[in-house]
Amino acid sequence: MHSNGTQNDNHRRSVDHQSDRILKEPEGYISDVSEASSGSTDEPLPLGSVRTYSTLLDSLSFRPVGDRPTKRRKLEPHVSSVPARHQRELSPAFDSGLIEDGVDRENTSSPEAAEGDDVHHIADPFVYQFDSEVTPDKEAYLSEKISMAKQGHWRVDQVHDGKHLFSLSLLRSESEKILIPEPSSGDQAQPYIKDRIKANLSDRLSHLEGPLDYLSTTIHSYRDAFFPCRSLQNADDLCQLACLHSLNHIFKTRDKIIKNNARLAKEDGPLDLELRDQGFTRPKVLIILPTRQSCVRYIETMMLLCRPEQQENKSRFLESFKGGSSDFSADKSPDFRELFAGNDDDLFRLGLKFTRKTVKYFSSFYNSDIIFASPLGLRMAFGSEDKKVQDHDFLSSIEVAIVDQADAIQMQNWEHVESIFAHLNLQPKEAHGCDFSRVRPWYLDGNARYLRHTIVFSAFNFPALNRLFSQHMLNVSGKLKFGQMYDGEINGFDLPFKQTFSRFECASTGSEPDDRFNHFLATVMPPILQKRQFEEERGLGLLIFLPVYADFVRLRNHLDNSADTQSISFGSISEYSSVQDVTRARSHFVSGRHSLLLYTERAHHFRRYKFKGVKRVMMYGLPENPMFYKEVVGGYLGASIATGKLSMQEASMSALFSRLDFLKLERICGSNRALSMVKEKAGDTFDFL
Repeated sequence: MHSNGTQNDNHRRSVDHQSDRILKEPEGYISDVSEASSGSTDEPLPLGSVRTYSTLLDSLSFRPVGDRPTKRRKLEPHVSSVPARHQRELSPAFDSGLIEDGVDRENTSSPEAAEGDDVHHIADPFVYQFDSEVTPDKEAYLSEKISMAKQGHWRVDQVHDGKHLFSLSLLRSESEKILIPEPSSGDQAQPYIKDRIKANLSDRLSHLEGPLDYLSTTIHSYRDAFFPCRSLQNADDLCQLACLHSLNHIFKTRDKIIKNNARLAKEDGPLDLELRDQGFTRPKVLIILPTRQSCVRYIETMMLLCRPEQQENKSRFLESFKGGSSDFSADKSPDFRELFAGNDDDLFRLGLKFTRKTVKYFSSFYNSDIIFASPLGLRMAFGSEDKKVQDHDFLSSIEVAIVDQADAIQMQNWEHVESIFAHLNLQPKEAHGCDFSRVRPWYLDGNARYLRHTIVFSAFNFPALNRLFSQHMLNVSGKLKFGQMYDGEINGFDLPFKQTFSRFECASTGSEPDDRFNHFLATVMPPILQKRQFEEERGLGLLIFLPVYADFVRLRNHLDNSADTQSISFGSISEYSSVQDVTRARSHFVSGRHSLLLYTERAHHFRRYKFKGVKRVMMYGLPENPMFYKEVVGGYLGASIATGKLSMQEASMSALFSRLDFLKLERICGSNRALSMVKEKAGDTFDFL
C-alpha cells in the first residue's frame, strides 16, 4: 500500500508529537472547532471598483509623508576599535554576543564593518523604520501612527487587474499625500541592499515580474506582506527574498551598533550621546517553517547570499537537519514531494549568530541574530505551561517575523502560531544584560509590535491567516495583502461526472458546526440509508471526506451509537489512526464489507492514500487545499471508472458549504461562481458537469 513505510512512520510521528505533547485525544476530543467556527468569520473580499495599476503604484512608496525632504546624515570619520576597558560599560553588545571576552569580534576598524553606512538618509527604509534619530519629529509621527493602529484606523485601497487583487492598508490622515516611485526589478528596486549580499544575488531574483515584483518592493520598504499565492514555481524566489531581507536587516543592525560603539569610545569627558540603536535582546529575525528540510533550504540560501569565511557547527547542523528520504511512489503529488522530502520532522528550533566572517549554528537564543523554528518547537521552547515560569524574552525584540508555507503549518497545529505571535514583542521579565540607555524608545513604551515587519507566505488563504493579518500585522508603515482570481478545480476533470454543491444556512459563526451536522442528518443521511437497502450485496462505496477532526469524531460517534445507522458498516481513517487500523479499513472498504469510509483532510495531507472501490464522494466540508479536491474526487472516482468498476452515470460527488466557506469555495468552483453561489437566493443546490 505504501512504497515508503519509513516515511509514513515519520509522518505519523510528526502528528503524534502534537497529540502526545499538546493535543492528547480524550474522549469527545474537539480541538479544531476554532478552524471551522471562530476562524470562519471572513466574508468574501469585495472587489470594489476596478482601477488601474497606476493607483497601486501610488500606494507602494515607503515614504509615509510626501512633502518631507530627505535628510542626509552626518558622515562619521573612520574610528578604530572600541578600547576593551570601555566595552562593558558602553554597550549591551558585550552581553548579547557582539563582543566577547573583552575582544571586539566584529572588528569595527574593518571597512566591511562600515560598508553601506557612509550615508544614511530617510529614503533608506531601514533607517526610516528603525532609526529614532532620523527626523526631529520622528517621535511625534510614530506616536500618531501607533495611536491610529491601536484604534484600527486603517484605510484600504484595492486594485483588481482581472487576475490578481492587491489590498493596501495604510495609517494616514486625509491631509497626508503619498508619493510613490514605480517599483522596478534589479538594482533599482534594491538600492539599499548591503554590497556583500547584492554581489551574490541570482539573476533570477534581480528580474522578478508581476506580483513578485510588487512583493519585492513591499518587503524592501518594510511594509508587512501577506502573500497567499505561493507555488512550486515561485517557492525558491520567495525563499531568496526572505533570506535577502533577513540578512540585510541583521547586517545593518550590527553595523549601526558597532559604529555607535566607536562614537561612544571617542567621546571626551562625560558620555552625553543618546544612541538608541537596540532592543532588549539580540535576536532580531524569527523565521517559522514547517519542517527541518525547509529550514535547510533557507539556511543554504542564506549562506549563498552572504558567503561567510567560516561556519561553526555546520557538520552538526547537517547531521541533525538533513537526511530522511525522498524515495516516494510515483503517484505522490509534487506538493507532497516538496513538503515531505528530506527530514520532515516538525519539532526543531535553531539559533544562528552572524559575525563579520563567521556564522555560528546552534547559538543560544539570547546570543543569536536569527531564530529558525517550527511552531511546535518554539512553543515547547517556552518551557512550562505555567505562564509565571515561561521564558519567551528572546522574542521581545524581534523586528522581522517571517512565516513560510503557512498552509502546511495549518495542518500541524495553528494554535502554536497564534501563541507565538501573542508572545512577540512583549516586555521582558528580566534584563538579560540589557543597556537600557541604548534601547529604542518604542521598545520601552511597549509599542515594538507596531514597527515589527511581518511577512507571510502561503499557497492559499484561510480564515486563521486573515485573523493573523488583522490582529498581528500592525506595522505603522502599512501592509499589503495579495490575492488572486481562481478558475476553479472543477474545470480540471476530464471525466464529466456530476458534481453537486449544497448550501446550508448558519445562524452564526459559533453555531456553524451544529448547523452543518443537523443539515447533514436531515438531507444527506436519509438517501444514504435508503440506498443502502438496495445495495447490501455490492456495497455502497461512499467515501465521506471531513476537513475538521471534531466533525469526524462527532459523525463517527453518531454512526456508532444511533439506532438509525446500526445497519451500516463503516470504517474510519484519521490522522491518529494506526497503520493496522488503516490497513483494515481500506481492505474492508474495497471488499464492500464497509459501506462507508470516513476520511479526514489531515490524514490525506500526511499520507495521500489511494483508495479503491470508491463509487461516490460526499464532502462534509470543502478542503482548504484545492489540490485535495482534485485528488479525492477526480482521483478516486476516476480510478474506479478507469478500471471498469464504475460507470460514468453512477459516479457522483456532493459537498456541503455555507457562506463562511467562501475562501474554500472560490478555489474549487472559481471566484466568479463562488460569489454567485454564496449570494444566490433562487436556490441552494448547484450542479456541475
